Amino acid sequence: MRTNRLSVYGYAETGYNASVMKPQRGLEGGTITCSAPGRAGIIGNPTDMYGGCVVSCSLNERAYCSVSQSDELLIRLGDDALTLRTSEDLELDGGRFDLAKAALQALEFDPGLERFEISIHTDVPEQAGLAGSTAMLASVVGALLEYRGIELNRYQLAEMVKRIESEIMKLTCGYQDHYMAVFGGLSFIDLRGKEWMRQTPDEPFATVESLGDAANGLPIVLAHTGVMRNSGAVHKSIRERWIEGEPAVVNGYSRIAELGRLGKKALLLQDWRELGKLMNENHAIQRDLGGSGPSNERLIEAALAGGAYGAKLAGAGQGGTILALAEDTGGMARTLMHAGAERVFGLGPSEGLVVERTL
Repeated sequence: MRTNRLSVYGYAETGYNASVMKPQRGLEGGTITCSAPGRAGIIGNPTDMYGGCVVSCSLNERAYCSVSQSDELLIRLGDDALTLRTSEDLELDGGRFDLAKAALQALEFDPGLERFEISIHTDVPEQAGLAGSTAMLASVVGALLEYRGIELNRYQLAEMVKRIESEIMKLTCGYQDHYMAVFGGLSFIDLRGKEWMRQTPDEPFATVESLGDAANGLPIVLAHTGVMRNSGAVHKSIRERWIEGEPAVVNGYSRIAELGRLGKKALLLQDWRELGKLMNENHAIQRDLGGSGPSNERLIEAALAGGAYGAKLAGAGQGGTILALAEDTGGMARTLMHAGAERVFGLGPSEGLVVERTL
């Protein structure tokens, strides 16, 4: 997004302040399109929820949103469509349209006054631990901000998407997903000072460091278990244990944050054996805290038996996706398919949030 020229992202208790959203650009006779990538956490996750750090890479798979002319306010998601006529229609009900409803709420759109269609589709596997829902939300928010004529910098935008997920959708999630959807690429993200996830005036932005060309030739294969999971449900129980000060969780996540920093160094040096060792330790800590699952462990064990230097969760556990670091990525892909993976694919990296207008 472009540099912010309006003070539209408030940190008051009321959160986002939409009262200064003037002038509204609208569609100007054209269409707005926006896309954002999914992501895979290479090392350091899930300490993005605990003031730690992560090395994360965006995927080639993306979520897309377009805003176009319509006679009514309409959300279209795949073959399903929903018409919104009153503010009551924006209430969340746990359904597929909640992402778009939450974005419309945050930007204070009035269904009785607006006339446009929001169309959403995604290439990111759903509920696969690859931040697919965040990518969809970021693409919708990006398109609606362009419609409003609001210009935010990327840090503000990532924080806005996080706020919508936390405060409107009531989801428990860290910051990695939101920053990666907006920034993309291969990034080292430092979350010091953000462990309480309160987004208060004195909470800093994350520090995002692009690792640039280090992604070239990164020998990692992703394997989707085929098991759909809700990352908020996976994170919440361990989060509560961390808040209560359980030593195993507090010390474990402190160590994983250190592994994230060491993993960055190993990656930049292309020391794959060292990076794999660090990934394995990262996963062992998360597994022992209850953050993995049988389908994950089956694929991880197959990857390591097949010669991977390291294998771990790409996001939340209890299903979703694992990643394996192996010099022979083609052979590793075949190994994982034989072990029962539903789908095997590679990393990007791809660019972050992209917004375009067509007339």
